[in-house]
Amino acid sequence: MEQNTSLNRENKMGVMPENKLLFTMALPLILSMLVQACYNIVDSIFVAMLSEDALTAVSLAFPMQTVMISVGVGTGVGINALLSKSLGEKNQALANKAANNGIFLALCSFLVFVIIGIVAVRPFYMVQVSQNMKIVEDGVIYLRICCCCSIGLYLQIAFERVMQGTGMTVFTMVTQMTGAIINIILDPIFIFGVGFFPQLGVAGAAVATCIGQCVACVVGIILNQKKNHGISVSLSQVFHPDRKIIGRIYSVGIPSIIMSAIGSVMTFCMDLILVTFTTTAVAVFGVYFKLQSFFFMPVFGMNNALVPIMAYNYGARKKSRMMKTLKLGICYALCFMVVGLILFETIPNVLLGFFSASDQMLDIGIPALRIIGFHFPIAAISIVLITSLQALGHAFYSMLVSMGRQLLVLLPAAYILSKVGGLSAVWWSFLIAELMSVTLSLYFFLRMKRRIIDPLDCP
Repeated sequence: MEQNTSLNRENKMGVMPENKLLFTMALPLILSMLVQACYNIVDSIFVAMLSEDALTAVSLAFPMQTVMISVGVGTGVGINALLSKSLGEKNQALANKAANNGIFLALCSFLVFVIIGIVAVRPFYMVQVSQNMKIVEDGVIYLRICCCCSIGLYLQIAFERVMQGTGMTVFTMVTQMTGAIINIILDPIFIFGVGFFPQLGVAGAAVATCIGQCVACVVGIILNQKKNHGISVSLSQVFHPDRKIIGRIYSVGIPSIIMSAIGSVMTFCMDLILVTFTTTAVAVFGVYFKLQSFFFMPVFGMNNALVPIMAYNYGARKKSRMMKTLKLGICYALCFMVVGLILFETIPNVLLGFFSASDQMLDIGIPALRIIGFHFPIAAISIVLITSLQALGHAFYSMLVSMGRQLLVLLPAAYILSKVGGLSAVWWSFLIAELMSVTLSLYFFLRMKRRIIDPLDCP
């Protein structure tokens, strides 16, 4: 009886009307991502109340944090794609192996970043801003805590992706929102000191982040064990990894990791370009990333629903459902990004004001947000097309697009524009890079469509 119930739940990805399916699966993820985005913004708002140097210290940690998240999310994409495809093929044993090996890889990722947190954090800051040791010391404390206590981050992501792979996105929303809300509550308590809690400053932001991740991880484990009967996760299987399964997870996951981690390389190098003008420009860049997450993260949440739907129907050879889901995804992504464009163009001063912006920060930030905002709608199309490549097991194309966009176009364009037009010209590099990205992603998608999607038999 339990098995039949699980089968009916999983089959909704193959039979429910596409718009309703994408909406019901994506809405919980979008809501949880919006809460995550609120946390990102609130976290920086509290840190900015300490000082602009504190905000800069946290902003400079962003490239390393991007790598951390990229490893977890990229591995999760591999888990999700293999698990959903296996369910579409009715291969329950392979789906279970995908989940258990994914948990094992999450633990391995945590151990790697413990080592990085101990060894590499100080050199990472010294390369960027050795002329301001206050920023260095604050940054080292903040990032070292985030790295060495990242077990909650990796297990949370792994268990969320297992639930997403079976279509249980409501429970994913519960874990993400739990972690984010706890984070928001604890931020002022640990940063400024409330009651018997000491004032920890920048370190308090890191402590609040790690506690929120650990609580979300525990919630994710409980929900998987109690509610997700479609997948079996057990410690005995977790600690007996299968090299073939890990290879299949990483065949999709590694390109996704690289694709996401490239963003950290871009951010790191962009910080080096901006710091030659002023550290305030670095703070503006950090604030931009916090603000844009409010529009990008809901799109990523929708894409997290898009992956299992497309992967399931690919395994079930249902071409029309795949294409309709893709078109709906592009429409919804454009809606989010157009809202972001309007806000960046009309009220950039208000957005910057949330971060206790100085006059210099406003002078740099207002034109920066207005220029960068132009690339939002173009990015919406690129993101969904790249996600479709990942869902169908061709993440290598996605990796090529991201590498081309951020390393071969954005950074060289930013460097050249900084020399030719000064700081105000640097921001145009985002639009230039996104135009290349959408062109290349569309080319790869059409190529894949002719070779893989078009030959599928329509039901």
